[in-house]
Amino acid sequence: MNILISPNAFKGTMSAREAGGIIQDFIKVKFPQVNFELLPIADGGDGTCELLTELLDLEKSEEWSLDPYGRPIACSYGWDNHSHKAYIDVSAASGIALLGNEVKNPYVASSFGTGLLIRHAIDQGAEEIILGLGGSATVDLGVGILAALGVKFLDENGRELIPFAPNFLSKIRHIQKSLNIPKIRFLLLCDVKNMFLGERGAIPVFGPQKGLFQSQLKTFESDCEVVIGQLYRKQKLAFQDKPGFGAAGGIALGLSAFFKTDIKFGSKYFFEQVNLVEKVNWADFVITGEGRYDSQSTDGKACFELMQLAHSQSKKIALITSGEEDGCKLFDQVLTLPDLDFSKQDYLKRSRKNLRLLLELKFSLDF
Repeated sequence: MNILISPNAFKGTMSAREAGGIIQDFIKVKFPQVNFELLPIADGGDGTCELLTELLDLEKSEEWSLDPYGRPIACSYGWDNHSHKAYIDVSAASGIALLGNEVKNPYVASSFGTGLLIRHAIDQGAEEIILGLGGSATVDLGVGILAALGVKFLDENGRELIPFAPNFLSKIRHIQKSLNIPKIRFLLLCDVKNMFLGERGAIPVFGPQKGLFQSQLKTFESDCEVVIGQLYRKQKLAFQDKPGFGAAGGIALGLSAFFKTDIKFGSKYFFEQVNLVEKVNWADFVITGEGRYDSQSTDGKACFELMQLAHSQSKKIALITSGEEDGCKLFDQVLTLPDLDFSKQDYLKRSRKNLRLLLELKFSLDF
């Protein structure tokens, strides 16, 4: 029997590679007679480009940048010298995971650090940026990135606003374009299809995760609408909200006003890059998983797309996740992890122990 081990990241606890390693070790001991292959997967979420850098054997460029609050942080991104493409995760410099248990403040958090990484890649000769949008701490419409790439944002007195300044968005009155704005194109990888505005937009759906209180949502969205108008008027463009503009606090929206962009929903792109169709064809059985499989997972997330791929080839697939959403029933076997108490200091250690114990008690190839 051939088993393909292809988990997504378990958000907040384990990378796809870490989770896959635990599953692989279990299979190796429990079922020594089977063949197995570990191929972690991603869908545009946190760490997608880091994983692509590893799986595609790209050069890793290590650089200093600034975190969501403007503090120095060591980062890395993938570099393909042959195609002059850089593979950069927003989460590398501007990720919410970098803040740990700190108070989240979207009025300060900026994507400027991601812009610095993009600027470095351009200086290295990049002609295209593959940008993974998952895991952002920001809701800044990508103005932090734009500021790092030469777009100036001015207050009512014509003074340039400094990234990470409190209430940056609401203070913007004028926008200036530098003559040195680079000619660069972006391929933006999304793990959600939300538009930016509306009931299912970035502010009401993701704002609370990034520190917005319910009482602040309408005002914050109104401030964003004003800035959207400024960005697109500056470029003499008519704004049209699109699926994916709600990802990463509107980064795709802001970049699309100034640069050539192409939005792809990450799982399909990722699967093509790593030849996952061939891997599933080789396998008799597939094991996948993510931190919590829920209603959003059916909207292009990696586990859902892998399940559809497996079933299209008449292969069985097991899902490891927490929660018991209705969509889990689409999988041939579901192993449910206990919920974690993230207020406990040992939650990371506990998450790994829970996965090992679940596999020992519940996993079977006989179904």
